[in-house]
Amino acid sequence: MGKGINAARKLSNDRQKLRWSDRYYKKRVLHLKKKSDPLEGTAQARGIVLEKVGIEAKQPNSAIRKCIKVQLIKNGRQITAFAPGDNAISFIDEHDEVMVEGIGGRMGRSYGDIPGVRFKVIKVNDICLHQMVKGKIEKAMRR
Repeated sequence: MGKGINAARKLSNDRQKLRWSDRYYKKRVLHLKKKSDPLEGTAQARGIVLEKVGIEAKQPNSAIRKCIKVQLIKNGRQITAFAPGDNAISFIDEHDEVMVEGIGGRMGRSYGDIPGVRFKVIKVNDICLHQMVKGKIEKAMRR
């Protein structure tokens, strides 16, 4: 690698070539996050509930985490979303419209002991799920 007085172009070109071995640079420049992400880079998305599913927690925990299968409206992709809160799954019915967001795991991956689930439900039929679980508001029927 040149270090002389006329080596600026060589240094610049080498640096540009070697940047491709940095995985964060590569992912950002090629827009790989937006291509692989079901939400396509947005924070939240709406979808229709297809079915309720129970997912077993990873070791050493022993529980069935209540989740739902959702088909996104914007692109038709199917995702699994977690319903947070005590008995929250009872407020969600099939064919309801839900709003989902990332669950807050490491680098967009799954969170805690729920394998393969990267999203959580925040609204059902435009009403906050957290408020319904607390008993502050009733669930409205879908318009």
